[in-house]
Amino acid sequence: MIDPQYLRSNLDAVAEALLPCGYKLDKETFNALEQERKTLQVETQALQQERNARSKAIGQAKAKGEDVGSILAEVADMGDRLKQSETKLDDVQSKLNVIIMEIPNLAHESVPVGQSEDDNLEIRRWGEKPELDFEPKDHVDLGEKLEQMDFETGAKIASSRFVVMKGQIAQLHRALVQFMLNTHTVDHNYTEVNVPFIVNADSMRGTGQLPKFEEDLFAIPDHGLYLIPTAEVPVTNIARNEIIDHIDMPVRYVCHTPCFRSEAGSYGRDTRGMIRQHQFEKVELVQMVRPEESWQALEDLTSHAEAILQKLGLHYRVVTLCTGDLGFSAAKTYDIEVWLPSQETFREISSCSNFEDFQARRMKARWRNPETGKPELLHTLNGSGLAVGRTLLAVMENYQDADGKIHIPEVLQPYMGGQKLIG
Repeated sequence: MIDPQYLRSNLDAVAEALLPCGYKLDKETFNALEQERKTLQVETQALQQERNARSKAIGQAKAKGEDVGSILAEVADMGDRLKQSETKLDDVQSKLNVIIMEIPNLAHESVPVGQSEDDNLEIRRWGEKPELDFEPKDHVDLGEKLEQMDFETGAKIASSRFVVMKGQIAQLHRALVQFMLNTHTVDHNYTEVNVPFIVNADSMRGTGQLPKFEEDLFAIPDHGLYLIPTAEVPVTNIARNEIIDHIDMPVRYVCHTPCFRSEAGSYGRDTRGMIRQHQFEKVELVQMVRPEESWQALEDLTSHAEAILQKLGLHYRVVTLCTGDLGFSAAKTYDIEVWLPSQETFREISSCSNFEDFQARRMKARWRNPETGKPELLHTLNGSGLAVGRTLLAVMENYQDADGKIHIPEVLQPYMGGQKLIG
């Protein structure tokens, strides 16, 4: 969340900065509550001081053998008034906290101003489009022809937007996970972690999924728990309420998990195939760094995700999200988009973001600065390295032949028992 003290001192500037992100801050309500908070805080502090003074007077009077009955009555009445004032103050502070928790992060000055994905800024491309001398099939047609990708059975077992994979395609999916994990741990120096796939509400609030995105989550109400929408949630929350020693910075974690999303906000979009499912898998990269290192860390993390596509020989581009397309918690985001021949367009396969101290403040995640010896908020970053299902379909579509067979990229063949072809 935004620093409450900074918000109070710079309310107009913050409200102005949030407008390009599509958020209108209710300054009047915030100001009214803030003024009430200040009044109640002064009143509460005055009552606390007066009660302390009266309590001290009771002790002095008792030492002199004087009657303290009248003073005790005053202290009792004062205690009731203090309790009422504290209750009102807590209520106002809770209302302010609700407002603050729903305010998105401020976009970094380098983020282009825009209203939608149409205003995102392309910054680079890598590789070339595959030269196919036939009409390319999409991954659904390829998988169903091979009888190794079954969306009907997925719907029978669960509902729409689920799939059953079999045989070599299921093996290829698993190979991609292992390849990604090995690359990030060996080449990029990440520590692999295995985390719960179900988390509590505090974890969801810590990374910004709650309260704003509750409708997109799969909840387990009787237990107060949620299925994770991304490994970002459990992995980043490892640092919640912790102070990390400077010698252990930066922290780099890589984690493979399933992800669960209701996709309530994207009804009717990408209903065919594996582009947008309720259950999918990702290999997630998470970094926790010193504040002065976070912007270079974003460039590094993005390059780590790109390295997977480069090793797979897949054509892609990197775009900077504009203010209107920026996520709730992010100060800046790079989207990596892979080329899909069947759609003749680029589709997102990874989002790499710097959240600065926005998540850390919500989580109370800190590091100990050796220069001051004091704990300070760290900066968090994450990105998919990569979304496994989307990487699978990109491999299928880019490496297909005219017969509907799929050639396995060379880097994946060791994970496939030396197989070179599916079909």
